[in-house]
Amino acid sequence: MPRIIRLAAATSAIGLALTACGSPAEEVAADGGGLGSDGSPVSIRVIANDAFAKQWQDQLVPEFNKKYPNIKVTVDGVPYNDQLAKSMLELTGTTATYDAVLADDPWLPQLAKTGALYDLKGSELAKWNDPDYDWADFSPTPLAAGQWDGKQYSVPVRSNLLLMFYNKSLYKKAGVKEPDQNTTWEQYFADAKKLVQDTDGDGKTDSWAVGTYFTKDPLTPTIWQTVLNSNGGRLLDDKMQVTFNDANGVKALQTQVDLLKYAPPGASTYQFNEPLEAFRQGKTATMFMWGSVFKGTAVDKESTTLTPDEVGITTMPAGTAGPGAHRGIWSAGISKKSTHPAAAWTWLQWVTSKEGEQFVAKEFGTFPARNSTLDGEPPADWAKPVYAALKSGYEVVSKNEMWRPRLPESDAVQQILALQTSQAISGQATAQEAVQRAADEITGLLKSKGYGQ
Repeated sequence: MPRIIRLAAATSAIGLALTACGSPAEEVAADGGGLGSDGSPVSIRVIANDAFAKQWQDQLVPEFNKKYPNIKVTVDGVPYNDQLAKSMLELTGTTATYDAVLADDPWLPQLAKTGALYDLKGSELAKWNDPDYDWADFSPTPLAAGQWDGKQYSVPVRSNLLLMFYNKSLYKKAGVKEPDQNTTWEQYFADAKKLVQDTDGDGKTDSWAVGTYFTKDPLTPTIWQTVLNSNGGRLLDDKMQVTFNDANGVKALQTQVDLLKYAPPGASTYQFNEPLEAFRQGKTATMFMWGSVFKGTAVDKESTTLTPDEVGITTMPAGTAGPGAHRGIWSAGISKKSTHPAAAWTWLQWVTSKEGEQFVAKEFGTFPARNSTLDGEPPADWAKPVYAALKSGYEVVSKNEMWRPRLPESDAVQQILALQTSQAISGQATAQEAVQRAADEITGLLKSKGYGQ
């Protein structure tokens, strides 16, 4: 998942070199550019995150071409911190470089607001719909990540949730019962004291209770936001007014601050990689992290010392409204500037079809968005508990609206929350002070954009 780009970066995106040769957008032909033929194939380009773009190009595209050999797909990988700005430049510019663009969960409203993405359920693409493409089979939670203002601008290509990983061996050594979806935050902290332990008997602590995001990062606030949501709270109400500036919001942030007491030395600098490494090396008993890292954490011997039998996964501890999780979905949409929308939509439908999703789940360990995949036979034994946790997570996310704000200014809101969260965690502000400052800044931002007027 992801690092979020500052809105200011979008203004400097012109300085980013576009690797493909763009051309002025042309009027779309009645056949949408066609699907090509043996003697005259069509080509489309996709802008994707460089964390998985090569994997798509090398393995996903050849599999697609078994069914559609005359659609040539080029997948351009872009660093996460550049991707939003480059996508915005593409959708608002005068040239058409990419036929399909990918959006991280909070970016979709901003990209859709450009007016340059097709409504995938609209009439414009209907003539190229695959009759077997089953919209009703999608779980509502990941599908909703591609919706904004009543339209479906993108569909999920890589689903994800913030979940709780736990090391079964360390729990057993500490004499602590393994967590499940009924474990509360109160019970978690009681267990955390025992999970800070000396595992080799040399009198020195060598294993700690937790690792997660702590330092300034746009994803760091998702931890306490999940706590807030699990207690029935929200960041913003339906009128885009701040609602977290209360005792519930302060308690949620303080919960994340208190986790640091049971984390390894130096954990205040943890972002994405550091808690992963600590957990994979058996240094932490739990990790609050994006579930998509499970395969690299419990299965791939090149990246972990653990095995599937040692790693458990479940929803995050429960609050008064139930267990916690947080949505993080990569979804893809089709640019209206594409001169080959028929080929682009055909590609995207195949990638997110039952067939395509089962392929990526098996080959890449990518999390599914379709109920038929979640309820079907997992691609490997290790995926069975993961799919169960994912399905439970989808339910709690939908119930308690556990996602980042759904508005074009979502990225700016997360940047404010990231700064103030880091101030509280580093001790430069109390949780109450940080919540107040974040509320004031976000209120000012949203007022300047015309919300609540």
